[in-house]
Amino acid sequence: MAKCHRNDVGSLLLDRSGGNSRLWGAFSGASFRRIIIDAVRCGGSFRRDDDNVPLPESPGRSETKKKKNGGSEKLSELLRLSESSDGGEVAAVEVRRKVAALEEMKAVVRRLQCDNVLGGAVDVRKLAKENAEARTSLALLGAIPTLVELLDSEDVETWIASLYALLNLGIGNDANKAAIVTAGALHKMLKLIELPNGSPNPAVAAAVVANFLGLSALDSNKPIIGSSGAVPFLVKTLKDLDKTSNAQSKQDSLRALYNLSISPLNITSILETDLVPFLLSALGDMEVSERMLSILTNIVSTSEGRKAVSTVPDAIPVLVDVLNWTDSLGCQEKGSYVLMVMAHKSYGDRQAMIEAGIVSSLLELTLLGSTLAQKRASRILECLRVDKGKQVSESFGGNAVSAPICGSSSSSVDPNLQFKERLEEEEDMMSEEKKAVKQLVQQSLQNNMRTIVKRANLPQDFVPSDHLKSLTSSSTSKSLPF
Repeated sequence: MAKCHRNDVGSLLLDRSGGNSRLWGAFSGASFRRIIIDAVRCGGSFRRDDDNVPLPESPGRSETKKKKNGGSEKLSELLRLSESSDGGEVAAVEVRRKVAALEEMKAVVRRLQCDNVLGGAVDVRKLAKENAEARTSLALLGAIPTLVELLDSEDVETWIASLYALLNLGIGNDANKAAIVTAGALHKMLKLIELPNGSPNPAVAAAVVANFLGLSALDSNKPIIGSSGAVPFLVKTLKDLDKTSNAQSKQDSLRALYNLSISPLNITSILETDLVPFLLSALGDMEVSERMLSILTNIVSTSEGRKAVSTVPDAIPVLVDVLNWTDSLGCQEKGSYVLMVMAHKSYGDRQAMIEAGIVSSLLELTLLGSTLAQKRASRILECLRVDKGKQVSESFGGNAVSAPICGSSSSSVDPNLQFKERLEEEEDMMSEEKKAVKQLVQQSLQNNMRTIVKRANLPQDFVPSDHLKSLTSSSTSKSLPF
């Protein structure tokens, strides 16, 4: 309880003409108001500071004190509300806004469930497009089951409005994505595109693809969508869209297939289609090649997927060619990953890579590729070297010793001669690799010297080519990042 002084309060109430004008002006309006409130809280007592003896309280006195304390508390509450009047008004406006928005969503759901289903679906689509709170509130009000039921109607416009309303409800909301699948939307969507009278409506097919893309982003939905029969539809749609050049739906189909390929449970369903041959044949379009290679990186994670890729004609040469796409670092990184996994797991794939000329591409990638591509190229080279060393040890060790000696000395083959011939062949292969490395280093040095000459504004023939040859003739591959 604040202590009150009669002289202090009295001095504040004196008129300016009484000689206390300087003291009166020393206090602001807020300070004066706080002092008055403290005085009211003290109950108007003029007891001195040294008067520490408590006065006996009668029942009437204590009741009067409670009334005074209650009045001071109310006054303090009013004071706090007056000081925070701006915050209170903002909070009230926010409450009114939320109440109005909730009433609007209730009205939309009533229209969706009763009289105007098409208008209700359109309104749900608009409200859920950019408002995360509206997505949650509409789902709690029962909009999702009603929208799924509307997919059984006979009106194409109602289908499209309901599909896009469901799509917007699932944006950034995992609970809504799971609720849409639980409500049985997948089978109803597939029925919309499996019409007996021919191909589905393009607008309906595009809306279904967009929904599969959004729903497949949730990990728990991936195996459900993969087993529902959506993969053949997405592959067929992708191939058909490749002919009609629908860019947005093409990207949505590829992304949906990529999401589904993340789950190993869906690899079997993907391999039952002709997606892998299509992807390998369609590589080259830079708008979609990186996404296609991303799908292949997930497919080769299983033994069935690696076998499916290696059995496609010219699959290895196509992937080796991707390593030379210097204008697309992402494709180089993903292509090198596919080849690295296949080289690590299969001896036959390593032989096919060597026959396709992968060594020179890998050497160039270790010099000019990105950091990730350089590491993967080095890993592939290590696999090829280890495989080559195993071949040499098996040929020179086991077969030479265990080979039966039969026939005359004139008809038998000298084991030392075999060893010498195979050693010469290995040296020739190593010399070819060294030549390729020297050539790449020479080209790199020439390009660097041309850049230096250009920056120095010197004539282009300032550095003779013979001098560059002398610089590169002594270089070796020891400094390469293998």
